[in-house]
Amino acid sequence: MKLTKNIITIAKNVLQNESDAIKNLLNHINDDFEACIRSLVDVKGRIIVTGIGKSAHIASKIVATLNSTGTPAIYMHAADAIHGDIGMIQKEDAVICISKSGNTPEIKVLVPLVKRTGCQLIALVGNTDSYLASHSDFILNASIDKEACPLNLAPTTSTTAALALGDALAICLLELRNFLVVS
Repeated sequence: MKLTKNIITIAKNVLQNESDAIKNLLNHINDDFEACIRSLVDVKGRIIVTGIGKSAHIASKIVATLNSTGTPAIYMHAADAIHGDIGMIQKEDAVICISKSGNTPEIKVLVPLVKRTGCQLIALVGNTDSYLASHSDFILNASIDKEACPLNLAPTTSTTAALALGDALAICLLELRNFLVVS
């Protein structure tokens, strides 16, 4: 019985941690967020979403949501991009790069390549003082206090926050474009 109570407590603590992180994102929805969304509405090309590690998985899901809600989007793994897939980016596109730290070696190689394409770069990042943030046209702040992982290592709360912010972005674009699904 004690084990069951411990499991329930652990699960509730994880959900509380992630719930608190999402609630804290409300503080990051500001004029900069609005300017980013308004800029994305005007993108004539596609939105390319990229990341490395667990952020890459979140990027893939955000692409699926964008496509489902009327915004043309493509997923590009950051490691593949620095090994040649950067060619999929066109000048009229916008790139959203997801990274908790914003300082991984792959991101530091990718950023100058994206900037050379001439398209706008948006950082969806947990560290607003990072290399990625400092080189981006817009910053979507997905910072968290701590991961749900007791070692504060496994991307848990940070990926939840990035995913929630991506959903907010997609639904803002849906509403601004008056996207309607015909059934």
